[in-house]
Amino acid sequence: MSGRLSGRRGGWSLALRLARRDAMRSKGRSLLTLVMIALPVAAVSIADTVYATSDISGVEVVERRIGGAEARVSIQGGGGTVVYQLPDPDDGIAWGGEGRQGDDDTVARDAVDAVLGPRPSITLVEGSVGYDTELGVGRVEVLETELADPLAAGLVELTSGRWPTSTQEVVVNADLLERAPGDVLTLRDGTGLQVVGTAESGTYTDYPRAFALPGTFELGETTGWLVGGDPVTWEQVLELNRIGASVVSRAVLADPPADSELPAEVQWGQSVISGPALTILVLIVVMVLIEVVLLAGPAFAVGARRQARTLALVAAAGGTPAQARRVVLASGVVLGAVAAVVGVLLGLVLAWAVMPGVQHFSGQRFGPYDVVPTHLVAVAAFGLVSAVLAAAVPAWLASRQDVVAVLGGRRGDPRPSRRSPLLGMALMAAGIAGASYGGAQGTSGGGEIPIAVSAVVCVLAMILLVPVVVGVVARLARRLPLPLRFAARDAARHRTRTVPAVAAVAATVAGVVALGIAVTSDEAQNREGYTATLPDDAAAIVDYRRRPDLDAVARRVAEVAPDVTVERVLGIRDSGRRWNEVRVTGPDGGRILMGWSSTLGSSMLVGDAVPAAMIGLDDEQRAAADAVLARGGVVAFSDRALEAEEARVRLVRHDGRERETTRVEVPAYFVTSETDFPPAQGVLSPAAAEGLGAEVVGAGLYLPGPLSTAEATDIDEAVSGIARSASFYVERGYQTDDETMIAQLVLGGLGAVLMLGGTLTATFLALSDARPDLATLSAVGATPRTRRSVAAAYALVVGFVGAVLGALVGAVPGIAITYPLTGPYDYYGSGQALGPSHYLDVPWLLVLGVVVGLPLLTAALVGVTARSRLPLTARLD
Repeated sequence: MSGRLSGRRGGWSLALRLARRDAMRSKGRSLLTLVMIALPVAAVSIADTVYATSDISGVEVVERRIGGAEARVSIQGGGGTVVYQLPDPDDGIAWGGEGRQGDDDTVARDAVDAVLGPRPSITLVEGSVGYDTELGVGRVEVLETELADPLAAGLVELTSGRWPTSTQEVVVNADLLERAPGDVLTLRDGTGLQVVGTAESGTYTDYPRAFALPGTFELGETTGWLVGGDPVTWEQVLELNRIGASVVSRAVLADPPADSELPAEVQWGQSVISGPALTILVLIVVMVLIEVVLLAGPAFAVGARRQARTLALVAAAGGTPAQARRVVLASGVVLGAVAAVVGVLLGLVLAWAVMPGVQHFSGQRFGPYDVVPTHLVAVAAFGLVSAVLAAAVPAWLASRQDVVAVLGGRRGDPRPSRRSPLLGMALMAAGIAGASYGGAQGTSGGGEIPIAVSAVVCVLAMILLVPVVVGVVARLARRLPLPLRFAARDAARHRTRTVPAVAAVAATVAGVVALGIAVTSDEAQNREGYTATLPDDAAAIVDYRRRPDLDAVARRVAEVAPDVTVERVLGIRDSGRRWNEVRVTGPDGGRILMGWSSTLGSSMLVGDAVPAAMIGLDDEQRAAADAVLARGGVVAFSDRALEAEEARVRLVRHDGRERETTRVEVPAYFVTSETDFPPAQGVLSPAAAEGLGAEVVGAGLYLPGPLSTAEATDIDEAVSGIARSASFYVERGYQTDDETMIAQLVLGGLGAVLMLGGTLTATFLALSDARPDLATLSAVGATPRTRRSVAAAYALVVGFVGAVLGALVGAVPGIAITYPLTGPYDYYGSGQALGPSHYLDVPWLLVLGVVVGLPLLTAALVGVTARSRLPLTARLD
């Protein structure tokens, strides 16, 4: 060829022009392709923009941190303390020196003035105080400073009323108003502060907060200042560090020093991401790229088939295979560029829309809407590259088609390679071996990277094996009903569009299953490691005062929660200036229990029967224990099984420096503890306690419950109001944290979206490509319902085969990662870690949903929306 078609630039110009015309001619297919590429680009753009907006480090919102001042100086310790900080101390700080405490405010301020010289300044002190509520006492975060001073402008935003003008006035935020303090905020010490306005912190959005002038809350000596005047330089920051102060300087944040000027003690803080973390991040990007390529692959395969005659004419006119590939690749360039731009713009709009909802889950106020152009350019390039890669395989196949067959109206697909399945099996074996190696490393470190690499290798192996699996499914479908048989055989016959679709579904499910197993297994370890100290929904109150008045506390509880039962628990005093140490030993005289908790206020309870608050005994054990206590004995928890019927009990009375020891031998019932820390050592009978000469006191109060959340809140405030040193605890059992629940919901939602999107796109592309076959089916007598059934069957074949493959492949890295993630640690350096080798908890509901539920849902959607009638189409093949 010659002219424009023969030159590389001219060839690309023609190819891009053909691609643009083909995209405009096939608007439906082009739209599907744009959606599959633009959605991941939009998702990443949303995540990047939300993260950039939530990150308020540096000078972006410096007014929220230091107001209108040039710097905020905070004393971190007494004389001799040395501070090492990054330009922003919130990013990294360390301490050195002797750290003597007790230097007064004047000395510290004189040292600051010696470095910075005379300049305008105001004090800034933060803390927490108690305040009276209708039921008792609550806690409020407070800030003391000259709120109306220009140096404080931006720290707090006044929303109504006015600023305080004396130490008898205060402004509060909306969260504190919800607790209804009234017009006067009464502090725990009885001080009444007049509420003269409402305000919100410029930085924080959570917790009750109050703002006032210095000295209002009597928080103690001043250790922080906002200073104005000239900019505070990095050299001055280092000098202040040497006297024990950290500094947030406006000038330093705007123009930070070079890394070489930072103290060696905090240069570790400059490392943005570690080597292993960077490796895993790169692997995640590769996985996402593979997913996008597979999702968009069927669209380009169908487009290449639609262009088959055009490419055959180019070849017949003397065009080379490279020029044929260029025509198909140009479709990836055109659609990828448009999808990248649309995805980024859509991401920016959606990020702005979801920002208020995301802010609701954060206790720190976001910065201004922030867009990082370099990040978005990289994301757009990612979308373009993924589109070109998605078009690469169809382009290569299009360059090898049979020109004569295509010009004759027949399909010219090349035969599938016989070497690909062998390579796939080899890669799968390598992936399993890598995952096994990574899992064998346990918690010693270094196993995460081999497992992450093996996940990518397994997905690549699966892509090479999908054609074989599709062919096997087609051969096994001979006895199935017509729609399923037709769909399975059509999928096997047109592998160029089926394989990417099945592989995309499989890659999605593999990621969901692998991450799902990791998340639920980690949750299983946390759940198994949790030790309950009371029966579910029961509560305990312990008053740590020297002379606690438990009767008064019980009466106060009855006032705010009259339906709640309160029981008094007796025990041996084991705290205070005069305290007792009780130890139970077995037949060999050795310690029988290495550790215990003390939720009920005493490590050794006293009673004629085992208190209802004591857990860890079944009904049979409780009856046997009560019988021993009735005989004047002791019930003791043990780390090991003991069959002895007697025990030695030793009591050591501590009174200052004096110690007095008493020993008795009493009948015993030993209970093998199922946890590392039982709720107490055990229970002594009153007779045994009397024989020891032990002082039996009211250890605490037990509330059998069940207590509702509202009752618990009321009781907590009431108890805090009557006894400041009292502790109130409600046993709710193990509670799954919000992050885990969100992770599981995101996994399920992301898997559903990608599976539905990929399967629906592949199905409708396949139905568009198979219109001649379906029209012929109608011509030979098939009913309109048959076409709907065939469409639903095709979606079921693609979705179900991909889901089963993905679940099997995802189980490999998913199970392997549980070993380093949930394996035991050798905390004491004994060379032997305690506990199971790992925890494995498969989220069967999630797996069942993505493997069975989603394919059935997709098939139902396709069956409902597919056209039932088509015009007849002439065909030669």
